[in-house]
Amino acid sequence: MGTLGMILQVVGGIGMLVFGIQILILAFKTSVGWGIGTLLLFVPIGIIYVAKNWATCKTPFLRYLLCLVIFLVGAGLAFYGAISGAMATPAG
Repeated sequence: MGTLGMILQVVGGIGMLVFGIQILILAFKTSVGWGIGTLLLFVPIGIIYVAKNWATCKTPFLRYLLCLVIFLVGAGLAFYGAISGAMATPAG
């Protein structure tokens, strides 16, 4: 379980990076202000940018969210694998 979780985390993380960069490129194409704001403060400014420009940002943002779900599932599996492995090992 732990290995599968780590693989899912890596795949999800790379996907989030790729689609986050796509959103950043779209923000810079709109204006330098949106681009710098999204680069420095992705959570508030980037989300506002995506909401205001939903037609152009819909696909990369939804793919970003899908990769986030994959990453979180992988984190859960890795955590479960670590805990179950630690509990199976006798202390001593």
